Amino acid sequence: MFVQISDFIFNLGIATILSIVIGLEREIKKKPIGLKTCVVIGITSCLLTDVSIDAADHFAIPYEKPMDPLRLAAQIVSGIGFLGAGVILRRNNDIISGLTTAAIVWGAGAIGIACGAGFWMEAIIATCLMIISVEIFPIIFKWIGPKSLTEKQLKVRIIVDNEEKMTDILKQMKHKGMKAHKVRIKDVKEGTFQQMDLMVLVNEKLYSTDVYYQLKQIQHVVSVEMEAL
Repeated sequence: MFVQISDFIFNLGIATILSIVIGLEREIKKKPIGLKTCVVIGITSCLLTDVSIDAADHFAIPYEKPMDPLRLAAQIVSGIGFLGAGVILRRNNDIISGLTTAAIVWGAGAIGIACGAGFWMEAIIATCLMIISVEIFPIIFKWIGPKSLTEKQLKVRIIVDNEEKMTDILKQMKHKGMKAHKVRIKDVKEGTFQQMDLMVLVNEKLYSTDVYYQLKQIQHVVSVEMEAL
């Protein structure tokens, strides 16, 4: 009994530490699910897995019937899916966010299950790979990958005072290193002005305010409204 308790405490401690590492990564980035949520998920997943394994051995003898030691663990995976779905959002600009956080929540549960089953070394390796994949790989790919990986997207609304100059405005934006796409145009103020809604790709090192100033300097641009995505 003492050996079982000590093993459980050890597994639970490893699950807690690894969950803290995962949670801190989300906490630093100010995501909706952070340190506390990941730790609770890791601890409870470890607890339920340990209970599931021990219960299978404990109740199999009196009932003389084999039991699945990971039955509860299988339900953990399904249950965490609902929690992860809660952080996936579709914002009013048609951008989907929260997918990475949902995946990490699912990963925290998997880490807890692995620790509860006694596979703590595998859990440590998986945690290291998760952090490397989320934090290190994107930086490396920006160095060696295509230029598009170093660009950020801005949602821009431009009011133009001359509809015949809209093509020239797009050409000037391209000349300034701005890639416009998803362009939508409509008349405003009884056709006197035109409104251009578009997505603009610029280098991620460029400040959004600099993009704003550059757009304001283009002739026939009356006003600019911008949102970083």
